[in-house]
Formats: sequence, C-alpha cells, structure tokens
Amino acid sequence: MVDAGGPGWERFLPGLSTLRHYDRSWLRGDLLAGLTVTAYLVPQVMAYAVIAGLPPVVGLWGMLGPLAVYAVVGTSRQLSVGPEATTSLMAASALGAVLSVTDAHLRLETAGVLAILVGLVCVVGWLLRLGFLANLLSRPVMQGYLVGVAVLMVASQLGKVTKVGVRGDLPLDQFLSLAGQWRAIHVPTLLVATLSLVLILALRRWLPRWPAPLIAVMAAAAFVALPVGQGLGLATIGDVPVGLPPPNVPSFAGVDVVRLLPWAVGIALVGYSDNVLTARAFASRRRERIDANQELLALGATNLVAGLTSGFPNSSSSSRTVLGDSMGSRTQLHALVVLAGVVLVLLVAAPALATFPTAAMGALIVYAASRLVDVPELVRIARFRRSELVLATVTAVGVVGLGVLSGIGVAVVVSLLDLIRRIATPHDAVLGYQDGLAGMHDVDDYPEATQVEGLVVYRYDAPLFFVNSNDYLTRALAAVDAAAGPVRWMLLNLETAVEIDLTAADALVELQSALAERGITLALSRVKWKTREFLANAGLLQVIESDHVFPTLPTAVAAYEADFVAEHGRPPGRRGPKG
Repeated sequence: MVDAGGPGWERFLPGLSTLRHYDRSWLRGDLLAGLTVTAYLVPQVMAYAVIAGLPPVVGLWGMLGPLAVYAVVGTSRQLSVGPEATTSLMAASALGAVLSVTDAHLRLETAGVLAILVGLVCVVGWLLRLGFLANLLSRPVMQGYLVGVAVLMVASQLGKVTKVGVRGDLPLDQFLSLAGQWRAIHVPTLLVATLSLVLILALRRWLPRWPAPLIAVMAAAAFVALPVGQGLGLATIGDVPVGLPPPNVPSFAGVDVVRLLPWAVGIALVGYSDNVLTARAFASRRRERIDANQELLALGATNLVAGLTSGFPNSSSSSRTVLGDSMGSRTQLHALVVLAGVVLVLLVAAPALATFPTAAMGALIVYAASRLVDVPELVRIARFRRSELVLATVTAVGVVGLGVLSGIGVAVVVSLLDLIRRIATPHDAVLGYQDGLAGMHDVDDYPEATQVEGLVVYRYDAPLFFVNSNDYLTRALAAVDAAAGPVRWMLLNLETAVEIDLTAADALVELQSALAERGITLALSRVKWKTREFLANAGLLQVIESDHVFPTLPTAVAAYEADFVAEHGRPPGRRGPKG
C-alpha cells in the first residue's frame, strides 16, 4: 500500500515504496518463494510460448521486463506477472487471425506489436480511470470463460502429444481431425506425454511443495537422452539461444494493426480482470489494498516492456502466485529473486533446455488447462442460483464454439443481458409494520405484518429507467388492486431510485394520473434531491402537491394519519395484507 504521507512519486510507484520500507523479517520468505517459483515457471512459461506459436525461449524472455516493472509499479505484493495460459492462447488466436504466412520472424515481431498495443490500451484505460471495466465479467462468466479456455488449450496440444498433424481452428474440428487419423498416433510420444502428466499430478498430490512441472520435464529429457529413448523418434524443443534478449522495437511494417487492435482490447480486458481478481484475493488475506486503476497502469507497463524485449502479451499466473504465497512471499522482492533466477537460466542452462521433449511440454500445458477448471467453484455457482450456472455454461460454449475473442464478446453481452434482466423485473414490496421490529418491512417476508388502513406503501428495488418503467407502472397498480380494502393514498418509497430517466419519470406521471382517476392520492417519500429535480423536469411535481413529498417514511405515514383523522375523526386502523 502507498504511504499517504510519503513522497508524491509513491502514488505511481507503490511497489517501490513497499521495497523502501522493507522489513528484514520478510527476507527469508521472499527468498524461498522466489527460488521455488523460478523452478516452477521455467518449463511453464516455455510451454506458454509454445501455446502462442512462438519459440519456447520467448517465454523466458517475456518474464524479464514484466517482473522488474511490476515490482515497482504494481500494488500487489504477491502477484506473479508474466506469460499466462489464457493470454497466451488469445495471442495465438490473434496471430493466427492476422498472419497469412508462417514466418517465424514475422510472428515474433507481430507478437511484440500485439504486446505494445495491449500496453497502450491499458495505459489509456488508466488515464480514463476505467478500472471498473473488470466488473463486466462476473464470477460465473469468468469461470465459464476459463472452462472454455481449458478446452481450447487441450485441443491446441493434440498434435504435440500424439505427433499427428492435427488440423482445424476450433476444438471440435481438431478432435475430429485427430479421430480421423488415430492410426497415425505416435505411441512413444503419447506415452511420454501421458507419463509426464501422471508424474506431475502425482507430485502435486503427494509432494505439493516440489516443482512438479520442472521435475517431470527434466525426467522426460533424461529419458530422451538415454540410448533407449534416442531411437524412438521423440521430438524435442531444439536449440535455445544463450544469453539475454536485446532491446527490440518491433517493426510495425507488414503488421495489420487495425485487425490486431480488437484482440489487444480483449487481451487487456481478460488480463486485467485476472490480475485484479487474483491480486484482491491474496491482498484480502493480509488486509492489504489493491488500487484497481493503478493495476491498469501496471499491466500496461508490463506489456509495453514485454513488447520491447522480444516478449508477447502477459498478465499474471494464479498458480505461481499461489505457490509463492505458500512459500512465504511477502513483497515483490520475491519477483526480483525470480528475475535473477531466469537470467541465470538464460545465461547458463539454455543448452539443457533444448533437450526438453515437446510431448512433455504438451503434457504440461494440458496440466495447466486442468488447473483452470475450478470444479468446487462451479458446484458452488450451481447451488447458489441456476441462472448463474447457465451464464457460465453459455460463456464456456461460446468460447469453445466461436473462439477466444468472440467468446469474450459473448461473456460481456451475457453479463450485461443478465444485469438488464435483473433490473427489468426486480423484487418489489408492499411495506407494513411488524411487531418488535422498527421501521416498515416487506409483508411477504413477514406474513403477520400489518398495514395502515387505506395506505399502500410501495417500494421497487431497482433504479428506474426505460427497461423497467412499464413493469413499475403495472406492478404498482397491481399492488393497489391487491389491497385488502379501499385505498386513499399510495405512498412510493423511492429510496432505491438512485437513477431515473425520462421514460421512467413519464411512467410515474402516468401512475399519478391513473390513481387520480380512482380518487387515490399519490405521495412520495425518500426522494433524493437529484431525483426530485428529474421528477420536476418531467412534470410530476407540478401535479403532486408539495406537502405530499416527504423526506422519510415516518413523516409520510404521520402526514397520512393526520389527513385520515381530519376526514374521519378517528385514527386509521391496522390490518393484515389480506384484511
């Protein structure tokens, strides 16, 4: 967190502020977490580069700049930034959509351009303070999206784990392509992939603190190096450049920036949502604060530097974050330890990386895909509300059937439609008094509640605008029709009308007119000043007497009771909803 009393630069470099006030008692945890995460991520990020259709070493290159930048710009102490499964797959889809030739150099240049575009989108979002956009993807939608991405990831590796030329752009086509060539499956490749996956799962189950992916890939590499493995025709990663990537401004020549831009926006939205959700989850455990808008700047900066250091779009890895936190990470110093570890690997261990079998890398990607599917969370969503599970399912099917970018569009549209659905037909209530409870309450919640004779107090639990204005009018009149006896006043509790548009204001004018024809007085309570201004502009306050607009419910009910006494010479009685 930023120290409010510190220098002004701490607002823009909160991570550096944390490091300035570093507590030496955190050092052991940060060092241990950094070393453990380094061992875990080396094969992982190389696999993510393969997902994107780039040389495996690009995954390591793509770690360097983001780790250094986020350590000083980010607001999360635990988040592990860099290449990640979802954004890697989206990058692969983007590159496949805009490139018509398989030129390795052009693909790497285009990946750098894409990262820069993602960074620029995020920086613009930070300037416009668009951090709220992460809320467009609800939890059920995000879970459904991750399920869809997991299927895409598995499908993308079918060729790697079988050594079959799998064709098709969508998972169904790819599975059908493999099914049609099942006789061509290279059994040794499939066995290496299967055993690598089993070893990863076994180590994660019984030795969770061990770097299971690294052990599995190294075991597969050792097998390939043995005489028995050399003659099986197993493919390996191949030559890995030794040394650090030079600064590189990718050429925009020959890159269709206009076609890349929608992909950049999609990657930015998904990557930012993932960053914020993960960062908030871990910050809440330590009562730390995440600045949502600053995270936009941090994501933008990490992608800009990735694009300038031969990298590709990145966001954050929840699995690496979990691993670092479990090993005691306290600040982004653990990320700087990871950075040093990756540098050492590139300078010293690059030749050893070249022996990693592609089948084992494919198995690692399949494992990463399985980690995206949170079955307990899906069960919780299903138990909470069936419509939430429908949202998740529709999103997953959209991603699998239409592709990543279209799937994001489906996710956003489905989220907005669900929001509109809930606001269009929200809960409403007729209010009454319940013995032993202060105030007025929904008579449906308290069947023994009583209402004031001749008074209907009505509340509509949503902002009022064109989508629900007709529903409001219909249900308000229905509340009058359902009253147990003659109605003298209808009192609208407008405390939830935090927003109101002209269509809804006109509906209230129409309600007043319909009530007047029945000899019923319309009164308003809990009217906010801004709402009062809108209602005046719509003409409602010109037909409602000023003494029928009240600041609170008690004052409104008291005014009604005084009016009743003046007319009938007695106070109004109390009765249940059914009389």
